[in-house]
Amino acid sequence: MSEILLYDGTCGLCAESVRFVLRHDRRETLRFASLQSAFGQQMIARHPELHGVDSVVWVQPASAATDERVAVRSEAALRVLAYLGGWWGLLAAARVIPRPLRDAIYDFIATHRHHVTRAQCLLPDASVRQRFLD
Repeated sequence: MSEILLYDGTCGLCAESVRFVLRHDRRETLRFASLQSAFGQQMIARHPELHGVDSVVWVQPASAATDERVAVRSEAALRVLAYLGGWWGLLAAARVIPRPLRDAIYDFIATHRHHVTRAQCLLPDASVRQRFLD
């Protein structure tokens, strides 16, 4: 299985972020699911540290060498940028910023995200629908 991006399905900014990733994803291997979906709820059940998280979540599937891993908040956002590669991947260099500062910035944006855009349901078109797990 490929990487998965979990997002808040009730957040307009999150829906716009998913649309952004879809527009810039040259590999077309990333899968998506809302946190509120059955798949999202299964992931939360498998990873108790995700209970109460309403952040973007990057899911790295298990491999022969590692167990399934999750990243949240700024780390998840940086992994999305690294996945996109190109100029976007260069922004992943923000990892040099200490995580507490990155997460504080992420939290500020997340706190105000419902004021930035109206809540709008993400309805993927047929060309990308198979990449959604909910």
